[in-house]
Amino acid sequence: MNKLLKIALASALVLGVASTSVSANPVKGQKLFIKKLKSPCGFNGAKFAAKHTQDEWSKINEAGKFKEEIGKICPNANLDDIKDSWIEHLYDFSHEYASDSGNVPSC
Repeated sequence: MNKLLKIALASALVLGVASTSVSANPVKGQKLFIKKLKSPCGFNGAKFAAKHTQDEWSKINEAGKFKEEIGKICPNANLDDIKDSWIEHLYDFSHEYASDSGNVPSC
């Protein structure tokens, strides 16, 4: 019985850590926006994310056009400098702080 309890506690710990890392994506996206896009866009992340609703951001991302949308919103951004691995984080940030989300980022 003691072994079963240890396994259950270990499983709970792993699930707790996993859910924390999943919810960290908007934070990573915010950091990426501040570091890579704030200057070329000429405005903060709140204004960027508020360009669309959550549904609109979802449709843009599902269509594979998120990077293209960055170029439309921020014409001075060099899209070649934006790594594909950043897109999911930038999307999570944009979706989290979209115009209809009620959330306001700190950047």
